[in-house]
Amino acid sequence: MLVTGGAGFIGSHLADKLVRDGHQVWVVDDLSTGRRENLDAAEATGRCPFAELDVSGPHLAPLLMESRPDVVFHLAAQMDVRKSVADPLHDTRANVLGTVNVLNAAVSAGTSKVVFASSGGTVYGEPETRPVREDAPLRPSSPYGAAKVAGETYVAAFGRLHGLAWTSLRLGNVYGPRQDPHGEAGVVAIFGNAMTAGQPTVIFGDGSSSRDYIYVDDVVTALVACTDASTDGCVFNVGSGRETGIRELHTLLAAACEVADDPEFRPPRTGELQHIVLDSRALQNATGWSPRTGLEDGLSHTVRWIAGSRSDLARG
Repeated sequence: MLVTGGAGFIGSHLADKLVRDGHQVWVVDDLSTGRRENLDAAEATGRCPFAELDVSGPHLAPLLMESRPDVVFHLAAQMDVRKSVADPLHDTRANVLGTVNVLNAAVSAGTSKVVFASSGGTVYGEPETRPVREDAPLRPSSPYGAAKVAGETYVAAFGRLHGLAWTSLRLGNVYGPRQDPHGEAGVVAIFGNAMTAGQPTVIFGDGSSSRDYIYVDDVVTALVACTDASTDGCVFNVGSGRETGIRELHTLLAAACEVADDPEFRPPRTGELQHIVLDSRALQNATGWSPRTGLEDGLSHTVRWIAGSRSDLARG
């Protein structure tokens, strides 16, 4: 198996899971946001070779020809919505051309299936009804969301053209250990790092905007479940089904960190989605998957990891 973006937040957890399950796992990452140390445990097994390269570049195809993965999990992406607005050409090169390059290399290498990580938080835009199902209109309001829609379209096109099996997963707002507040910019990581460091926190808007927060282990379980042939040719939402306002999230994290629940409020940022929550029953019906980690427990796990990482840095 091969994981693109495998040194990143979600990808490294996926690599750990696949190695634990006994697979040989090739990891590809350009380390622009991923961290090699995220793979320490997986690489220590001797079953997780690592290649530092850009998935949109010419060196990917030779690597796939060498490794001949049966399944490719394509997670590599430029993941910052605001960066996609500021530089849509870069976002397109990374997220559209990169996906096409991965698909082309997979076909040439005889890969059986590609599992593509799309975005449930951006492809729908502002949904008319919530929770949103997979058959809702796709109305992305950012280049990042548009690139994910394009990625899904290319994945399906390569399936029809070349007989490549595929599944696309529209992920909710994933959080958990290893998320970088300065890179992939999840709000849980941003708030958690600030709170554990005794720094102020900021909420943009009045705090009513809401998201579907899903713990990283549950996302990994969904990705692995979609290697099964029963999911071929399907698009699934992957979310908790719980809609949580940003103000409520701040309160829960403050309790987990045992700090004051006292954020600063600033004007909302242009173009950001206001409300989203995903209906994931299709995936549950197809695979038996369901989220196992409640938000409060997931936040506690994440805060403990952040605090532990901070202690490790201080000792280092």
